[in-house]
Amino acid sequence: MKASLQLRIGQSLTMTPQLQQAIRLLQLSSIELQAEVQDALESNMMLEVDEGEAGQNASSEENPGKTEEVKAESSEQPEPSDQVPEMNQETIPDELPVDSGWDDVYDSTPSFTKTSSGDNNYDGFENQDTSEKTLREHIKWQLNLTPASDADKVIAMTIVDSLDDDGYLTESLEDILATIGDDLAEEEVGIEEVEAVLRMIQSMDPVGVASRDIKECLSLQLNHCEPDTHRLEEAKKLVANYLDLLAGHDYNRLMRKMKLDKAELTEVVALIQSMNPRPGNQVSDARTEYVIPDVYVKKIKGVWKVDLNTDSIPSLKINSVYANMIRRADNSHDNNSLKNHLQEARWFIKSIRSRSETLLRVTTCIVERQRPFLDYGEEAMKPLVLHDVAETLGMHESTISRVTTRKYMHTPRGIFELKYFFSSHVSTSYGGACSSTAIRAMMKKLVRAETPDKPLSDSKIAAILEDQGINVARRTVAKYREAMAIPPSNERKRLA
Repeated sequence: MKASLQLRIGQSLTMTPQLQQAIRLLQLSSIELQAEVQDALESNMMLEVDEGEAGQNASSEENPGKTEEVKAESSEQPEPSDQVPEMNQETIPDELPVDSGWDDVYDSTPSFTKTSSGDNNYDGFENQDTSEKTLREHIKWQLNLTPASDADKVIAMTIVDSLDDDGYLTESLEDILATIGDDLAEEEVGIEEVEAVLRMIQSMDPVGVASRDIKECLSLQLNHCEPDTHRLEEAKKLVANYLDLLAGHDYNRLMRKMKLDKAELTEVVALIQSMNPRPGNQVSDARTEYVIPDVYVKKIKGVWKVDLNTDSIPSLKINSVYANMIRRADNSHDNNSLKNHLQEARWFIKSIRSRSETLLRVTTCIVERQRPFLDYGEEAMKPLVLHDVAETLGMHESTISRVTTRKYMHTPRGIFELKYFFSSHVSTSYGGACSSTAIRAMMKKLVRAETPDKPLSDSKIAAILEDQGINVARRTVAKYREAMAIPPSNERKRLA
């Protein structure tokens, strides 16, 4: 082939580092953005937090007279004096008396460890313990207070390690005995001793722990009730003999077997339902996770307004001291480093501002589309997909997806993720469309209003929705019901 030169003109999108940074910041949550800003502040000398003049003048605006007094007192020069400084002042003498200690002269207890009531025994660090309580640690703490032999303690620790998060024993007694065989080779331990240690643990708090099944768990809790508890004996009999009928909601057979009428059986079932089938959850102290909203939506004079949560978005600026050190005609290493840091700082600030502007535009568009939801609730939710917002704002769907991921909106109806406002649609008989979120809300309302002894089936719910003009299949109703964790009709059956 003959070599030749060709000139071509074309356009292409280049993913510059600055563009990659803007895209990455766009999909970060508020907490992740704060961590990213903190890393940038630590690595870039040109960045600093823009605190503004509000924080500097806050104290003077609150109490201007006090500020003037402090300035006046500080301007006066103290007269020389030969007096010995008092012990409650900040000055520390060169030498302390020989027969006294440091605590005798200075109070070593921090001021924040004392309550306003004067209780010096209060430990100010107790509320800063972030460790989570576990069920196993709670039972082991009780075991340390219980007198037992070394062999029983080994058996007890093995049983505790075999508990799940709900407090149930997941291993059989034979397997536990085989597990501790090597540790207690010199002692003869039988299945009876393992059973005795299990009974000891089952008598501990929480009641019902270390049960092998739901029947044993409920029986242990009923045995701890007061003897004069109403319908206690009938509840014990039901749990021991007819728990499968209760699980199947076969109340007619239960009334015949127990020889109780409807009102009496209702009282027995209510007592059983007051027990906790998962006793381990009483001890587990899961850490609460708080959601920080990115935007606030309020109705002002009949118009819905969207405001950014400025507290979750750090305000940054260029450090003027380091920026003034840059010299134009200097190509030294230090000067080039300052220039690079300045350029990176400007791009970082610009990316954060772009993120805020994009978030505000997308949120405003969502609020404009979902005003019926804000006014009337879930049943008025309109169908909305990413393409609708992207087409309105002239953006790509991937950008809308990044903006709405792990971003939250604070509304008078609660805090919702932006993804919540997007849902598919179902056609209606009058030619319109209904949101799947609205259909779920209607299903919740129907289930909440159904007759307890005759709950609505999926086919019946689909027929009721069809009468309202919503064409939805029974399979779709079943899918929505399972997504909302609503049990089927046979499991929702209750005594009226």
